[in-house]
Amino acid sequence: MTHVSYHTVSIDGHDVFYREAGDPASPTVLLLHGAPASSFMFRELIPLLADRYHVIAPDYLGFGHSDSPTVDEFAYSFDALAGIVDQLTERLGLDRYAVYAQDYGAPVAWRLALAHPERITAIISQNGNAYSEGFGQIFWPDVTTYTADPTSENAKPLRAALTPESLREQYLAGAADPSTISPDTWQSDYANLQRPGDVEVALTLFADYHTNVELYPSVQQYFRDSQVAALIVWGKNDEVFVPAGAEAFRRDLPNAEIHLLNGGHFLLESQLEAESALILDFLARVLLSEPRELVPHQ
Repeated sequence: MTHVSYHTVSIDGHDVFYREAGDPASPTVLLLHGAPASSFMFRELIPLLADRYHVIAPDYLGFGHSDSPTVDEFAYSFDALAGIVDQLTERLGLDRYAVYAQDYGAPVAWRLALAHPERITAIISQNGNAYSEGFGQIFWPDVTTYTADPTSENAKPLRAALTPESLREQYLAGAADPSTISPDTWQSDYANLQRPGDVEVALTLFADYHTNVELYPSVQQYFRDSQVAALIVWGKNDEVFVPAGAEAFRRDLPNAEIHLLNGGHFLLESQLEAESALILDFLARVLLSEPRELVPHQ
């Protein structure tokens, strides 16, 4: 049985939580979670990776078990979240790592790659957007409106997206079999959002999302320059980041391996077996230089 350990380190005066498993001498895989989730989303993937890889899965500030300073105590932005994760990787001596990016994990991962392209050994994007084509017509118009004019009135639909009912729908929407998704997922997310000031943290990051879009040309140039090995695994029924966002990676990474699975936004909850098989095959070929095994397109 794989041993997973749980740690907290102080960075810039704030406690940052992370999960760790596997041999530190093995190739490292950095797992970057989405929103409003946390490293809890990787609880079942970590043991599948840890017999061959060193796995690190942090919680960003304001998420999961990391500190959640209020917006008056910490200047939340995607630059700031990535900066904390970057400091964590340096604290842990991670000078080479593959990165798994889902949802908010993508803008964090892209900043790490732009800052340290030599450190990135491979990219796995699971509904982690890098192209304008990826934005669906659900949710994003409200974010755009709020970003342009962050009034309490424009915040209402975004606050509604953080209710228990809406969080539940984010997990169940698009799943081939919703009965396979544990309610622990959205209940955990909602519990975290009940910490004082956490909803304001979420709104602040919504307002900052435009900085991720503005970064896309630089990210796409990084893809073209590096030709980094990339596995793109997408829930084809995701209405937040639609499948066109997955296909767009091929424009700059023609050798990217793109798989659309029958699932939604949080694919690990409904397609763990299929997704983990793709990940293990990909990492073995890229990080361990093992012969390629044929993996059926799903």
